[in-house]
Amino acid sequence: MLTIHRPFGRWCLLAALFVTAGVANAGGKDRLAAFLDGVESLQARFDQSVFDTSQGQSRRLEGIFYLQRPGKFRWDYTEPKGQLVLADGRTVWLVEEDLKQAYQKPQSEALRGTPALMLAERLKLEDHFEIADLGASQDLEWVELVPRDAESQFARVLLAFKGNELRRMELADKFAQVTRIGFSDIQRNPRLDPKLFVYVPPRGTQLFEH
Repeated sequence: MLTIHRPFGRWCLLAALFVTAGVANAGGKDRLAAFLDGVESLQARFDQSVFDTSQGQSRRLEGIFYLQRPGKFRWDYTEPKGQLVLADGRTVWLVEEDLKQAYQKPQSEALRGTPALMLAERLKLEDHFEIADLGASQDLEWVELVPRDAESQFARVLLAFKGNELRRMELADKFAQVTRIGFSDIQRNPRLDPKLFVYVPPRGTQLFEH
């Protein structure tokens, strides 16, 4: 059995939303709508912190993110090293290289209740989320997404824009975790090697399925 539903949901959600906006003078909802327009691929560095409000513990992660639409993404974690999250269009993989373990889950199931669903299918965001402009704060323009799916593990997602770029993202899940992400070195529509989105488990890797 696959026992890591929370990491799957959290990482898939990040990958789905990480695209740059193309509306220079618009509110958060308009910028969000622009996310899915004109982006075929993306590469960027990310800095991620995860805070467990129930235990008062936090941890920091960073790495490089790749997106190839539709339906493919890759999170290469440089800190901590040896972690990989990859979606190849059919399967989402969570790889722990140091433990020689790889977890796989059908992509349609792994993305359920997350904005990552937008990568796999052409759906209306409003059908899956309640969307609200939150106005300006900290010199950023904020928008809130609340999942309509009662089975979603996320309570809400906040996105913050500066000019025409997504600068910050905050995710609150139903397990008392808050994830905050900052983005930098964004490359819009780069030519990416297709091999980035292919995972072949090395010999000796333990495989786990849902």
